[in-house]
Amino acid sequence: MEIKLLKGDITQLDVDAIVNAANTSLLGGGGVDGAIHRAGGIQILEECKQIRAKQGGCNVGEAVITSSGNLKAKFVIHTVGPNWNNGNSNEAEKLKNCYINSLKLAQENKIKTIAFPNISTGIYGYPLEEAAEIAIKTITEYSSSKIESITFVCFSDDNYSIYNRKLNIKGS
Repeated sequence: MEIKLLKGDITQLDVDAIVNAANTSLLGGGGVDGAIHRAGGIQILEECKQIRAKQGGCNVGEAVITSSGNLKAKFVIHTVGPNWNNGNSNEAEKLKNCYINSLKLAQENKIKTIAFPNISTGIYGYPLEEAAEIAIKTITEYSSSKIESITFVCFSDDNYSIYNRKLNIKGS
C-alpha cells in the first residue's frame, strides 16, 4: 500500500473514494463537509437523507458510503470525527475508529484508491499533531492488500507541514 501526501482540495481528486469529515446529521456543514456537498451536488445529499431515514444519521467514529454525484471520485465515505474535549471523552479511540471504519467500507466496496482529509482538526478542535499521529498510525497498521493507495489531503499549510514531517515523504 502506497501512502501519499497532497496539499489541496480533496473534492478535485480522481480516486475511487474520498472521505468526508461529516457531522452526525449527514446533511452537510462547514469545512470539508460543506465543500464536498457543494462540489458533489444534490445526489450526495439525497443519498445521505436516505441513510438518515434508515438509520438516523451517523454516530461519531462510524462511517457510511454514498455515490459521489458530480465529483471525480466514485464514492464518498462519510465519517464523523470527535469534538476535542481535552482528551477526556475517549477522542483518540473515536478518531481511530473513523479511519478503521472508513477503510473497512473501502474494502467492502472494492475501493483501491482513497483520500482522507484531516478529520476533526477544523471546527472540532482536535490538536493537529495528535490527530496526524492517530491518522498515520491507524493507516499504517491497517492491513489490506486490496487498498493500493491512501492519500492524506491537507487543506492548510500547518497540517501539510505536520504530515510531511511525520511521513517523511515528498508531496505529490
